[in-house]
Parts: sequence; structure tokens; C-alpha cells
Amino acid sequence: MASKPTPDTHTRAVNLRIREDVRGLIDRAARAHGKTRSDFMIDAARRAAEDALLDQTLVRVDPESYRHYLAVLDAPPDGEGFARLMKAPKPWQP
Repeated sequence: MASKPTPDTHTRAVNLRIREDVRGLIDRAARAHGKTRSDFMIDAARRAAEDALLDQTLVRVDPESYRHYLAVLDAPPDGEGFARLMKAPKPWQP
């Protein structure tokens, strides 16, 4: 007896109308990554959706915490860790 798909594994079709040149571009990119067109588009859409939602993150704090946060951002960097970082050899310098 076959088991029913769970919500995590159940897939549904999504139909898109797309210009031929864009479809060709997507197909070339998918082949370059060794993916099917569908897998490539799903991965790209998922990443774009995650980025869009992460950009919408709102952090609410009380006014005093916000003032402290701004003061920390406005203060010049200092401290032992910062001094050590600034003295460390730079990979791009001989």
C-alpha cells in the first residue's frame, strides 16, 4: 500500500508564461549548474523569497535601547580587539 505524500514532500505545479529569450537564458544557466530547468528556477525563487523576507525583518525595541544602539554605531571603533585587527598583516599587502 502506497503512503500518502506528506506536506513536506508533496509537490504542486506552477505555470509561468515566459519569453523565449529568458527561457533560453534559464536553460543555459541550469545546464551550467547541472540542474533541470525546474530545479534551477525553484532554487532561485526560494533564495529570492528568503532574501525578500529577511529584508522585511523588523526589530522593535524601547526608545532607550534604540538610543544606546545608535550611540554604539556612532562611536569610533576602539578596544584591544580592534587595535589587534588593525595591526594584523593584510593579505593584499606585501
